[in-house]
Amino acid sequence: MKFPRASGLILHPTSLPGGLGIGDLGPEAYKFVDFLHRAGQTLWQVMPLSPTGYGDSPYQSLSSFAGNPLLISPEKMAEEGMLRKEAFLHPPSFPKNRVDYGKVIEYKIPVLKDAYHYFMKNGPQKHREEFQRFCEENAEWLDDYALFTVLKEIHRGAPWSDWAPELARRDPDAMAAARERLHEEIQKRKFIQFVFFHQWSALRWHAGERGVKIIGDIPIFVAYDSADTWSHPELFHLDEHLRPTVVAGVPPDLYSETGQLWGNPLYRWDVMAQDDYTWWISRLRALLKMVDIVRLDHFRGFEAYWEVPAGMPTAQKGRWVKGPGLDFFEKVRQALGDFPLIVEDLGFVTQEVVELREKIGAPGMKVLQFAFDGDPSNPYLPHNYDRISVVYTSTHDSDTARGWFQDAISRKTQKRVLDYIGCGDESEIHWEMIRLAWRSVATFAIAQVQDILGLDNEARMNVPGTLGGNWGWRVLPGALTDDVAERMAHMTNLYGRANRPTKE
Repeated sequence: MKFPRASGLILHPTSLPGGLGIGDLGPEAYKFVDFLHRAGQTLWQVMPLSPTGYGDSPYQSLSSFAGNPLLISPEKMAEEGMLRKEAFLHPPSFPKNRVDYGKVIEYKIPVLKDAYHYFMKNGPQKHREEFQRFCEENAEWLDDYALFTVLKEIHRGAPWSDWAPELARRDPDAMAAARERLHEEIQKRKFIQFVFFHQWSALRWHAGERGVKIIGDIPIFVAYDSADTWSHPELFHLDEHLRPTVVAGVPPDLYSETGQLWGNPLYRWDVMAQDDYTWWISRLRALLKMVDIVRLDHFRGFEAYWEVPAGMPTAQKGRWVKGPGLDFFEKVRQALGDFPLIVEDLGFVTQEVVELREKIGAPGMKVLQFAFDGDPSNPYLPHNYDRISVVYTSTHDSDTARGWFQDAISRKTQKRVLDYIGCGDESEIHWEMIRLAWRSVATFAIAQVQDILGLDNEARMNVPGTLGGNWGWRVLPGALTDDVAERMAHMTNLYGRANRPTKE
């Protein structure tokens, strides 16, 4: 699929200002879309929008299909008659610059659950009918997800493999009894999901009206403690006790002597191939209802993935195992058509990975921070790009542009960067990195919001391989000014990426 030359920003909704301790799908999300429009941007990239589990990572979700309840805006609910405004008038004090997930969950989830009774009695008839249709149309994943979350709460957050054996193994009689006994609690979870998708749909429509397309992220792997694994254990390498036999990771490299042990269960691709990857196709189809462009995380894993025996303390002892390869993408496109796709082809990239990406015709990623090792043939240097690529000033897994330049590289590398850019001034290195990306031949150029604001590593979103302190960064109120928008619009127009080019 051909993409027009364009640019945009990465900002996960949790990082928006406003809301109740966390960015949400309320007024500030609409303001951000309007900011993108004023800044001449046509792309908004988000991370997975799924409910997060242990560690608050959007890449370790409780479900591949569900939406994150913490992103729901009570303010929007009240505007539409789904919630009494008094229900959230006296929240606790939350920090403005970071998300305190524990505090947000403790306050917000009860507010959303309690709204169910009000909605069923007083909610607008059209929304109650819409809720019923939502439940029917999404029953394939919603029924299991809602029951999973209720049972997880009853078991005090324990992983599903530690539940009562008849529930862990999904005994039909036990499942039927649980659905009947827990009916009202299950309906509350379904209602929360309905509200999330109702609000996200409205926000996406607003973005479309402003000429902004949303890039949505789909991780290759799912969490072990998820509704996905619990409801489809036959699709994963699990033992007779339903525990993983092998798990995902990446091998040691220049950045990690022990590799990265992710711990996700690995797919039985042979089983998935027998029904032409139906589960994966359902997953992609669900995402395509939410976003305009799909970013496929850890693309190299579809060619070959690093398999680590379960129980290993690090990812050092593992092996490469062939993935589903071209067959997977052919079956997906037969089912879904030629949908817009970009792939995260970073890490240990072999010629086979490059050939697979070229065969499916999807743009890969170029991260400027990987470019300055002194080798003029480095594929991340802009003069080596081809048009079918997406260039980033930084990503959610890297330092910010300013933080990287100031603290993560040597003075020798700093001089190399400035020499390549043709700039002797370090004071606005973030804008120079943006300029370098925007003027490249890459089809898409994307920056984190942290980079247009010139923030250092205190604003970093995630440090891979670490737990705690990640995923919490937030934009301060008022930071995205008209001056910043004007500067972005000028540069975007200058390099032919604007949504409404003008002559100056």
